[in-house]
Amino acid sequence: MKLKLGFTLGIYLLTAIPAWAQFPTGDSPYGTDAYGNPVDANGNPLQYDANGNPILDGNGNDAFIWGRDTTDNNQKIIPIGSYAWNIDSRFGNITPTEVDTLPNNFQNFNLTAGPTGQYNFLGNLGSPRLSRLFMERKPYSNFIFADPFDYFYTPVEQFQFTNTLSPITNLSYHSCGTKQDGEDRLRAYFASNINKIAGIGFKLDYLYGRGYYNNQATSLFNGSLYGYYLGDRYNMHAWISVNHMRLGENGGIEDDNYITHPEDFTRSFGSRDIPTNLSENWNRNEDQTYYLTHRYNVGFYKDAELPDSLKPVMPSDSALLAGLRDSVRLAYTQADTARQHRVIDSLRNDFMAQQDIPQEFVPVTSFIHTLRIRNAKHTVYSYDTPDYYYADLFYGDPNNMSDRTRAYSIQNTLGIALREGFNKWAKAGLTAFAAHEYRHFILPDLHGGNKIERSYAENNISVGGQLSKREGKTLHYDVTGEITLLGEDVGQFDVDGKADLNFRLFKDTVQLAAHAFVKNLNPSFYMRHYHSQFAWWDNDLSKEFRTRIEGTLSLKRTRTALTVGVENIKNYAYFATDKVAYQNEAGEFAGYSNRISVKQYGNSVQVFSAKLNQDFKLGILHWDNEVAYQKTSNADILPLPELSAYSNLYIVFHYAKVLRVQLGADVRYFTEYYAPDYAPIIQQFTVQAPETRIKLGNYPICNAYINFFLKHCRFYVNVNHVNAGSFNKNAFLVPHYPINPLNIHFGLSWNFFN
Repeated sequence: MKLKLGFTLGIYLLTAIPAWAQFPTGDSPYGTDAYGNPVDANGNPLQYDANGNPILDGNGNDAFIWGRDTTDNNQKIIPIGSYAWNIDSRFGNITPTEVDTLPNNFQNFNLTAGPTGQYNFLGNLGSPRLSRLFMERKPYSNFIFADPFDYFYTPVEQFQFTNTLSPITNLSYHSCGTKQDGEDRLRAYFASNINKIAGIGFKLDYLYGRGYYNNQATSLFNGSLYGYYLGDRYNMHAWISVNHMRLGENGGIEDDNYITHPEDFTRSFGSRDIPTNLSENWNRNEDQTYYLTHRYNVGFYKDAELPDSLKPVMPSDSALLAGLRDSVRLAYTQADTARQHRVIDSLRNDFMAQQDIPQEFVPVTSFIHTLRIRNAKHTVYSYDTPDYYYADLFYGDPNNMSDRTRAYSIQNTLGIALREGFNKWAKAGLTAFAAHEYRHFILPDLHGGNKIERSYAENNISVGGQLSKREGKTLHYDVTGEITLLGEDVGQFDVDGKADLNFRLFKDTVQLAAHAFVKNLNPSFYMRHYHSQFAWWDNDLSKEFRTRIEGTLSLKRTRTALTVGVENIKNYAYFATDKVAYQNEAGEFAGYSNRISVKQYGNSVQVFSAKLNQDFKLGILHWDNEVAYQKTSNADILPLPELSAYSNLYIVFHYAKVLRVQLGADVRYFTEYYAPDYAPIIQQFTVQAPETRIKLGNYPICNAYINFFLKHCRFYVNVNHVNAGSFNKNAFLVPHYPINPLNIHFGLSWNFFN
């Protein structure tokens, strides 16, 4: 039914567009460029008059739009335009960002594997994932259960705030498969201004993946609400995010031969026919974050710098004198030269005082306060777990388990900033801050053989500073340091620096960027403490000492970016799966059970990484490429593929001048390595046990797609895993979790302005 509906919609659009394009000029809408932005008859960006009406004829005159005469004052034209930004979570500093309206590669937006396929995941939409590129991985947070859902869970520093000329709504829908195995995702984003300096908005995101294999359904929901005020003296960003994540855990398929050697079986098996290790097992995460950052600016007002065309033109001396009474002019002509100069200077000052020159506020000092409250809960349900699957049972019935852990944290940060650029000597901004964080955790525990709840409380007081330069076009840098003086994490420190240099070279724009850090981090609470029926530890872990240096060379004209980096980690802490042999009733070896633990490597491990992005273009033909090389000094505890690559070959053309079409195919590939295993009990990726570890990789994953862009609408058809059934030996991203079979995805995104 969905396939028929999709083809019907496509046929309707392809037949309606040529007819629309043949309308006479007076009846047709304004034109658009390749990205859907409005343009006039000459292809220049659309301009607006003082009343907000479009100017289409190039002479400052209004014209017809959607068949209506815009010179009619009863017709209101809706202005279209927006500005978006991100904020940093500590101080609320603004970084401009692009609105997500780019027409290219929209078909990859909804892939859990990431836009270039760099993530390992369990196969189903919205399932936990882990990047194969080590430099993209982040340290574990203090609520580790949300970390593998970075595909869906959006922290405040990645959330997009929007200032818009008119209220804007974006609706998007992605779908594939059937009612038994399909995937659906519905997103809605709304933004509206209260006035020029204040706005509100929200985002709703619902994902439901039934799963092509049994017992792995996912259901994720996010609702986010935001508001901002950006006045001269007072700035504020407020954000609330609520997440509910529920997913089935099947433990992988019982036998990889169903995928790797289907000829060994007497009949063929579809994905739904293959038995899995677990059933009636679920994980559920609930997360609420309340965030407020605000500041008061102390500064002064000055005349705004205007372009020469807008600056007031000083009249001539004769024109200034013409406004005087005859008797005054006569006295002027009879006065001495010095007095005449004083009169002219006075007239000039009076003229400038009468001009309405706009004022701009220059902040000198900011007083900053940031509050973040996070409340989270993780629950594991198990109603049908085989006796052999886990090696340990610490309490209770394995077929009637409901283990829950809760955590909340309250963090306050106070800062004072000397702002960059308030005079010619202030070439950089300087910020000093102090922070207090309170963390509270609740875990199951045992007392006298009975299950109880145990609470853990942690406090930290830290201080730090930031030196940054964000203005200008040539050089930017940002160095932030923080050290914990008191509390659970005492002795922890983090110094992180970024810089970029931009210049012209042989008609090209070159950017040299660097990133370096030194961190001494206390491992996450749940790496130090975790209690459940099947996994239990209380570890005394040393702090991880991490150092990294990384550089990027970017050439805009040749579409080249090369990133090279190296990181050293001492006391590397990681999750591991151990295998424990078990016997059958006859006392014979029958297989292995799983034991999940946290381990720490006391020595150092190094990772070298080099990534090249190179895009080519010849007419309508495009070829985009990303190749990453990695080398780890200890593949037993930190396994990484040596080579990971993505390549996308496509053509771009226009149909009937208004429909932009991208038609192509892409491929993802990585070399063989001992890919991380997955532990359902903690929703984390783990190092494989030596007794049973297997290599994955050396298997291309190919997709073919067609992408459309029309005005404010994007839609696509994407055929995933078109090479399914060929060389299936390594058709896995995670041990025992097969890649989904061939499937067809549809997607639509539409912007509405009102």
